[in-house]
Amino acid sequence: MSLPRLDNLAARRLFLDTHALLDRPAGRGRGDDLATLVHRLGFVQVDSVNTLARAHDLILWSRRPAYRPDALRHLNDSARATFEHWTHDAAVIPAEFFPYWRLKFARDRIRLRDRWKDWHGSAFHAEIDTVLRHITDHGAVHSAEIGEKRAEKSTGWWDWHPSKAALEYLWRSGDLAVSRREGFRKFYDLTERVIPTQHLDGEVPEAEVVDWACRAALDRLGFATSGELAAFWALISPQEAKDWVAQAMARGEVVEAEVACAVGAPRRVVMWPETLDRLVDLPDPQTRLRLLSPFDPALRDRKRAERLFGFHYRIEIFVPEAQRRYGYYVFPLLEGDRIVGRIDVAADRQAGALRVRALWPEAGVRWGSGRQARLEAELQRLLPLSGCGAVTFADGWLRDR
Repeated sequence: MSLPRLDNLAARRLFLDTHALLDRPAGRGRGDDLATLVHRLGFVQVDSVNTLARAHDLILWSRRPAYRPDALRHLNDSARATFEHWTHDAAVIPAEFFPYWRLKFARDRIRLRDRWKDWHGSAFHAEIDTVLRHITDHGAVHSAEIGEKRAEKSTGWWDWHPSKAALEYLWRSGDLAVSRREGFRKFYDLTERVIPTQHLDGEVPEAEVVDWACRAALDRLGFATSGELAAFWALISPQEAKDWVAQAMARGEVVEAEVACAVGAPRRVVMWPETLDRLVDLPDPQTRLRLLSPFDPALRDRKRAERLFGFHYRIEIFVPEAQRRYGYYVFPLLEGDRIVGRIDVAADRQAGALRVRALWPEAGVRWGSGRQARLEAELQRLLPLSGCGAVTFADGWLRDR
């Protein structure tokens, strides 16, 4: 019996719809509207790079142009509707999901205690109780307020002093939570002082965490392999997701389907049976052009982005400038249901200008006057978020791919 098959156009549209990228970008971008968006996405990755705007802010802005960074800080730091922790990376997550993270805390407590000994040395083990006692007695702290002063010459990103490593370890293992950020600096406090009481009580059995993680991931992806289900939250192992898929198929809860790829052979995936019926009701893609964060949840899995959209992307921070094909940190451009280019644009806040340094259209994309007008409209929409007042284009900014 042949499998149901999604052609590439249908697959792209379904995937973009689950990621809130087929909708018209509109909404208040704060309060309940913002909380609903974060819940729909599942999480928003937090990243410090700020050439244009921070990743989490750009992810939310691309779906809610009225969004401003203070809205997320209020949601997380004051309303406590979200909490900050780890998925595949640091992320802001709906607070109601906190009980499912207890399994991750328990597993990371064991895994990181030994693993980090090789990265940071074993000295941080002795600091764990001291750091926890200090925060219990004195309240929230950031890493510069506790422990010895960091060496003037760092050997890299992972060159943490023992107290900093202890703080991160206690956060990753659930004893501490991020109370707030000032700038991009994390303040840590006891978890029970940060997470709302209704989300603190009770343990979720391991089997229920696995079931929730797979179901919630499939809801937000539309279709997936078992490996993609495991990777979505990074809460469970690939084997646990594989076993869940086998059991769900045996119960008739999910069906197999074949997805046509823009690059490579068709992909065998699973989906909810009712998802096939949704395909005819998907909204038409917006004609506007959208600038996306490199860490957008629709694109963060680089291999999937290439299979689905034919979009090969990597951040070239560690590539020598002479060897870079593009700028080290360029932004994907989504038009309708396809990626049409990537743009090197940065906020020169001292001069008050959003500077376009280069743009590379994707293969087969003609950059005509209509597309240029859509780009300029998107950049104008970006000005308030970037803190700039004007857009400038460098000489020779439009490049050949």
